[in-house]
Order: sequence, then C-alpha cells, then structure tokens
Amino acid sequence: MADTKAASASVPADHIGKQAPADRGGRSVLLRRARELALVPALLLLLVLGALLNDSFLTERNLISILGASAALAMVVLAEALVLITGKFDLSLESVVGVAPAVGALLVLPAAQAGFGTELPAVVSVLAILLVGAAIGAFNGVLVVKFKLNAFIVTLAMLIVLRGLLVGATEGKTLFGMPDAFYALATTTFLTIPMSVWLAAAAFGLAGLVLKYHRIGRSLYAIGGNPEAARAAGIRVERVMLGVFVVAGTLAALGGLMQTGYVGAINANQGQNMIFTVFAAAVIGGISLDGGKGTMFGALTGVLLLGVVQNLLTLAQVPSFWIQAIYGGIILVALMIARVTTGRAQD
Repeated sequence: MADTKAASASVPADHIGKQAPADRGGRSVLLRRARELALVPALLLLLVLGALLNDSFLTERNLISILGASAALAMVVLAEALVLITGKFDLSLESVVGVAPAVGALLVLPAAQAGFGTELPAVVSVLAILLVGAAIGAFNGVLVVKFKLNAFIVTLAMLIVLRGLLVGATEGKTLFGMPDAFYALATTTFLTIPMSVWLAAAAFGLAGLVLKYHRIGRSLYAIGGNPEAARAAGIRVERVMLGVFVVAGTLAALGGLMQTGYVGAINANQGQNMIFTVFAAAVIGGISLDGGKGTMFGALTGVLLLGVVQNLLTLAQVPSFWIQAIYGGIILVALMIARVTTGRAQD
C-alpha cells in the first residue's frame, strides 16, 4: 500500500490531468475511423442482398453498369470533398456538370444543329470544357476568398445563374451528334471497364495520396480545421483555397463530360439535383461539413454505396422520387452518426 501511494505521489499532477483528453482523443479517432470503414460491410451487405433479390444483380454486365453510372458522380463528389475539407461549400458544381460540356458542344456543332457555328476541332472543344469548369471555379474562389462572401450563398447563386445560362444557350434543346471525343470516356473500355471508371479511380487515388503525404494536402486539412492557425503556420490560405475551387470546377467539368458520354447527349437539365446525391455520398463517406476531416477512401465508398442503392431500387422499379427521398434520409442518418462519433455539435 505504501509503495502504491509513493508511486502515485511521484506522478506529476499535470500528467494525470492530460491522460483523459488523450484517451478521449484516441477514442474519437477510432470512432471516426470506424465510421469511415463502416460503409465497407454495409456495401458488402447490399451486394449480398441484391444477389438474393435479383439474379441479374451480380452479373458482370450489371456491376460494370453500376461503375459506369457512378463515374461522373464520383468526380463531382471528389470535387466537393476537397472543398468541404477546407471548410467551404460549392453548390454550383451540379450546374458545371451541365454548362461546361454544353459550351464545348456548342463550339463544335454547326449552326444547323443548334451550335454556335464555330465548328472548332473536337480536341479544342474538349479543352474548352475543362477551361470553362476552371474559370467558374476561379470566379467562385475570388468571390469567396478575396471578397470574403459566404460560400453557400455565392455558389447557390452561381448554381441558379449557370442553370439559366445552360437553358438559354441551348434554348431548352437536347444537343447530340457531337464528335466521338465527347463520348470516348464512357464508350472506350479497358479490361471491359469504361475509361471513365479508370479515370475516376485514378483521380481518387491521386487525391488520397496528396491529402495524406503532400504538404498541399496537409494544408487543406489545416485550413479546414483552423484557417487562422494555418495562416500563422505559414500556409498561404487564400492561394490554396482559390486553387481548390479551380480544381473542383475542373473536376466537375470532367464529370460532366463523362455524363455526356454515358447518356449520349446533353440536355438542359444535365446535372440538375445532382448536388443532393453528391452531398449524400460525401457525408456518409465521412467528409465533415465543419471542415478539416475526411478521406478519399470514405468518399469513394460513399459513391459506391449510393450507386448500389440506386441500382437496387431501379431493378426493383422504385420510382425516382422515392430514390431522392431515400438519399435525404441517408444524409440525416449520416449526420446523426457524425454527431455521435465526434461528440461535437454541428453549426
């Protein structure tokens, strides 16, 4: 007993006080990791359920169809995840999915096919799609970063503006008959899998490596966690955030090109309401709406989970409006799980 008391007395008081926060921090990390990895068994469970409910679910053709249908969504989720990690929002990405490829199509199509009549080469038009996405992202970034405007309101306004521009530029018509370059990502395959899927996987892999090992990735987490502390640490917060908006716009434009190839045309509603699915995938994948948290693995599993859910509901002939309602319910459940795992109130 005396030895026990002596040992207790030899431990500094401040050390005893620090043990509890350290333990809580360790438990918090484990809970967040469990939340991220929890989608893996959920995804496997859905695959088993799908196989039991429908004989065609686990066929190679259907699985490739799920991946192909999810490729465009994956690119936009990646774009939104990068913005969310910095603690900002970009709601306009869904409109970029429509307006960027539409501009490229209008530049390449003759006037007789509702184009601008410029009939630019296909390669130039595809590059224009990416430039339009980057320009929209840069514009959003300037308003949010330089002018200090609210990111939610700015990008919501841009969503509406771009949607109106898309309808006006296309006159509400569906654009088709573009060169093969507009469809190549969805129609060209490697090992029977569309190139759009390979590209999305490569983009997630690269983003994951950058976030984990590169100083720019660590800067994104630092900015999302505490921008003032990041600035004090020497991080050029404004420049990094502006770059994130530009990258996000470019990725969304690339997602729009993938969507164009998958659908085979561009209509005035392309990308509409997509942002709800994007947020659902990001949130259930562990990307925090408060910024500074989340991984690309979690975001990718979120995309795959929603892709499987949508495919199952489609095979079951569930109406599309019920699918949107289910996505909304998934977001609410994910937010409640985040509240439990982080122990923090959400603003």
